[in-house]
This record gives sequence, structure tokens and C-alpha cells, in this order.
Amino acid sequence: MNRRIFTLLAALIPILALGIAGSVITVPFVALGPGPTFNTLGEVNGKEVVEVRGAPLDPTTGNLNMTTVSVRDQLNIFEAFGLWVDGQHGLVPRAEVYPPGVSRDEIDKSNQQDFKDSEDNAELAALHFLKMPTVVRLRAVTEDGPAKDVLRKGDELVSVAGKPIANSTDVVSAVSGAKPGSAIPVVFRRDGTEQTAEITLGARPDDSSKGYLGITPGEYAAGTLEADFNLAEIGGPSAGLMFTLALIDKLTPGELSGGKFVAGTGTIDPDGKVGPIGGIQYKMIAAREAGAQTFLVPAANCGEAAQRTPDGLRLVKVENLAAAVQSLDDLNAGKDVPSCS
Repeated sequence: MNRRIFTLLAALIPILALGIAGSVITVPFVALGPGPTFNTLGEVNGKEVVEVRGAPLDPTTGNLNMTTVSVRDQLNIFEAFGLWVDGQHGLVPRAEVYPPGVSRDEIDKSNQQDFKDSEDNAELAALHFLKMPTVVRLRAVTEDGPAKDVLRKGDELVSVAGKPIANSTDVVSAVSGAKPGSAIPVVFRRDGTEQTAEITLGARPDDSSKGYLGITPGEYAAGTLEADFNLAEIGGPSAGLMFTLALIDKLTPGELSGGKFVAGTGTIDPDGKVGPIGGIQYKMIAAREAGAQTFLVPAANCGEAAQRTPDGLRLVKVENLAAAVQSLDDLNAGKDVPSCS
């Protein structure tokens, strides 16, 4: 009897040790998988995801869903294995998501800034597509820069060094074309009153041969139109395309979705170019499980997306904003559209 007990214990101890190790020891991987998806035409926590004020709005129906990727960290061996075999998650080295030497707080702040930039780009892309007027206002004035005693955050730039200002690039061009130490006229509007001031340029920190004002300009809608994006705890730039489409849908007659469930992803720049993103396969899974029938895919992601398309999901290849809008119009009309297949 003692020998049998000893044999049983000898067999159980390695199993018990393995169980403890598997549930305690973490692996150097994170799991990527389908994340939450939000209808940019809908509401979250009682607020419109894309809220527009100061302009007449057209009613919208259907879905234009932005999609996300979930990241699960600090996995033990059993959790990692379970996620790996479930077919909806993938394991990647932790260093690819959380680079060594960079704190989680720094990564979170970077992701949040990317998300804020995607919101700003979405608004500008929509305004440019709709040919709505814009103005250039100051987002910030450097505390020790040449313009610190003259310009303020929120001032609207009319002209710099005699050159009319239509966008942020115009500001850079006008200032860089003047030498450090030279005085240039700056015409700006504050509280509805136009003013002119002369500012002596400093030298650009990255190129001492070019002029420097010490301002951060930004392009905004002229007049009363304002747009807010009410999604918290979301990071990264990949919602840009869907935010832009929601703005356009709300500001124009008709329905881009045709009343159906469309989802998608992709970065956007102010000129409407759609850029690639990561985790396309997980975003497609999230969209299909939520009920999407059509998914807008950045052209650069098409090859990967075509290899892992969920059943019942139609992929539409998108290179820029104009093409995305045209494809949605064509889908509603029953026409063929560019595909990833």
C-alpha cells in the first residue's frame, strides 16, 4: 500500500508542479484579437459618437462602424495556449506592442495622441472633400518663441510675410522663406478684429538657416461648424476613415450606408488618402460578429484581408476618401466595386 501511495504521489507531483507553473508563470507574448466596434452614426453612453454642431444635418440610418483590436497582456501559459487555439486570437512577441525602455504610460499617451490626430484629420478630410471653407488658427504659441508677446492660442492667421494663409503648409512656407533675424508682417484676427504686427524671426531649432515663429498652426472649419468625437479609452489612428465618412454622411443628403451595416478601418490624412493599419483580421472578425455585411479595407491591407475573410463579409478595396464614397454609392446602386479578391 505504501508503495502504491508513493507511486501515485510521484506521478502527481510533476502534474501539480506543471499546473502551478502554467497558472503562475507569464509568457513574453501578448494576444491580439477582435476588439469593440462602434457605429460612428450612433451613440455611446448617451452621446453621439460623431457629434456635429453649427451646421444643418441630414438624418442617417444604418451603420458605419469603426473597428478595434484587443490586446491581452500578462498571460500565463494556459491562457496563452487557450487563446492561441481558439482561432480568433494571435500571439505576438510582447516587445512588438510594448517596446523595451518605453513605459506603458508613454505608449498609452502616444496612442491617445494618434487617436486625437485621426479625429483632426477626419474633420479636415471631410471639409476638403465637401469643399467647405477652412481657416488657420493657432493651436499653441511657444512660451519662449519669437511670437510669444504678440500672438495667442486661438488667433486666426490671415497672412504671414505678405502671403495669404489657407492651410498650415502656407505658414511653414512663408516663415521658412525668410531669414532668422528678419522682421515680417503677420496679419491675424482676434475676437473678430483684424490686426497687424511685425515679428522678428528666430532660427528654426532643426535648421538655423530658416526662420522660426514658435507657433503651432491648425486648420479648422470656418464659421460655426464644430465636430466632436465622443469615444473614450480608444487609441491609435485607424478610426480616421470611418469618422470621416460619418461626418460626410451627416452633412450631405442621402445615406452612405444605404441603411445597411458597413464597417471598416484605415487611417486618413487631410487630403483624403487612406493608409494601412494593423490587425486587419481581428477587425474583420469583430465586424462580422457584430452583423457587418461590407468591410472597407485600405488598399495596402487587401492581400492580408483576402486570406482571412470571414464568411459572409464583402471586402471593398479603398485607396482614398473619394473612392470610398464612390464605392458606397455604387453598392447602393447595385454596381460593381473594387474588391480585395
